[in-house]
Amino acid sequence: MTVGTGAGIDTADMVLNIGPQHPSTHGVLRLKLTLDGERVIACEPIVGYMHRGAEKLFEVRDYRQIIVLANRHDWLSAFANELGVALAVERLMGIEVPERAIWLRTALAELNRVLNHLMFLGSYPLEIGAITPMFYAFRERETLQAVMEEATGGRMHYMFNRVGGLKEEVPAGWTKRARQAIATVRRRLPDLDNLIRRNDIFLARTVGVGVLTAEQAAAYGASGPVARASGLDFDLRRDEPYLAYDQLDFPVITKKAGDCHSRFEVLLDQAYVSLDLAEECLDRVDRISGPVNVRLPKVVKAPEGHTYAWTENPLGVNGYYLVSHGEKTPWRLKLRTASYANVQALATLIPGCLVPDLIAILGSMFFVVGDIDK
Repeated sequence: MTVGTGAGIDTADMVLNIGPQHPSTHGVLRLKLTLDGERVIACEPIVGYMHRGAEKLFEVRDYRQIIVLANRHDWLSAFANELGVALAVERLMGIEVPERAIWLRTALAELNRVLNHLMFLGSYPLEIGAITPMFYAFRERETLQAVMEEATGGRMHYMFNRVGGLKEEVPAGWTKRARQAIATVRRRLPDLDNLIRRNDIFLARTVGVGVLTAEQAAAYGASGPVARASGLDFDLRRDEPYLAYDQLDFPVITKKAGDCHSRFEVLLDQAYVSLDLAEECLDRVDRISGPVNVRLPKVVKAPEGHTYAWTENPLGVNGYYLVSHGEKTPWRLKLRTASYANVQALATLIPGCLVPDLIAILGSMFFVVGDIDK
């Protein structure tokens, strides 16, 4: 197709492939763009380069082994991933998890949420030219990683959830050290906030860029920070509570603009909220004694039937549809992941933008490709 320039010169559209490459934290993605000069007129996200067939592997793994696979599809949200599987199996088996385990799970889930958000709060400015925020974000991540690693033994893939509760009790004095880490991060997070939130260059690159309306977000099934930045006031922790969220009072951060800057702000403000939630949960843990898991048979078999459990993962709504035929492996375990829905919106967001804005929009959609190519 040729396009008239108005100066008597016709120019041909260019088809440009962005990727497949691995831009650090996000994974291998390819965008097929049609350009008119520097303006994008069509965008086709092409996924599948990382496909690992996790959903088929689930069908030949028992309910303990599944957790190993499930915590890897969004490698920045491992605790939340494995939690969803455990909740689905517990619901099908009718298992009542001990109260101490419920509060510990909630605390760890919120710490994992902060770790996820800090990665994007550092990597997003880096992608559009600001390197210093990455150093601040990783300083805070390391502080929290230390307490997560002490409790679980893992840095990324925690494997701390089990059907019926948690792997084991946390070490003596751990809750005190975790609260100290939270206090340190809360005190230092404004360093990152003040550096980037109102930075003139960052504002110029993100305000009014890549606007996703509330209607578009709902139509694509977007959720989490991406949807709430567009004004969709939806958070499963409040609207369909699980774990101990029905006993917690917390604000759901929303914005109206739906642009790149709003998505960044929602992520930043949510980090503060999650730190407060984690601290409140740890206070409750200290007041509760008892076991952190229930005794299970050597071979775990879920009764015949099906169930659906969904959780508010750091990047949005994750759903786990489990179908059992009464065996030690699921007949089917289907994942509904946040990143898969969020990335679909790129086909609408990117056309009309300039090539320099492409990376700003792409980075602000907060996805992990393993969460797409599961």
